[in-house]
Amino acid sequence: MTDVTGGVLLFGPPAAGKDTVTAALHDLDARFSQLVKVKVGSGRTAGYRMATEAQLSELRAAGRIVLETERYGNTYAVDREDLDALRDAGGFPVVHVGSVAHLRTFQASVADPWLRVLLWLPRTECARRSAGRGDRDTGDRLAVWDATLEDLAAAAPTEAPFHLLLRTDQRSAERTASVVRETFLAGPARPATGRELVAFLREAALQETPAGN
Repeated sequence: MTDVTGGVLLFGPPAAGKDTVTAALHDLDARFSQLVKVKVGSGRTAGYRMATEAQLSELRAAGRIVLETERYGNTYAVDREDLDALRDAGGFPVVHVGSVAHLRTFQASVADPWLRVLLWLPRTECARRSAGRGDRDTGDRLAVWDATLEDLAAAAPTEAPFHLLLRTDQRSAERTASVVRETFLAGPARPATGRELVAFLREAALQETPAGN
């Protein structure tokens, strides 16, 4: 077991496979488990720990919130005690983050360095996967893909936000999970440089499939 990192942070646009890779990672090694986030709001409840605004305020006052985000009128939060409980039980938490700013906030709020992973796929593949699974909001998902690319492009050239840059359209979820696990258990990983991130994204853009092909 490694004592080097606190867990795994997964970042990526819609349809990049964050849920699928997380499930494959858990199947490969049951110590890796997606952290259940606190949710205040409406809509889907499965996979969340539902809370009231008053309960969330109590968590804030107790200094237990590591990361808090809002989307679609709902609030999502990572509870520090949930992270600690999973780690104390010998597990490795897997947390999904939606922006580079969230990644920075999370990493600044925890004591241990986490393995930071970018899961990527070309825009055309995002559209294909979304349509293939019957999404009714493919256009919205592509807009988020565009926003994610802009977010990454805005990072300072000297910043190295990720350790792993992985194309999920070029390898299976199982193979991706294996790379993440091997890197995590190996200990400290050298973060990819800003130049490497730019080259990675540029290569993916060059491999975009023209519409209709």
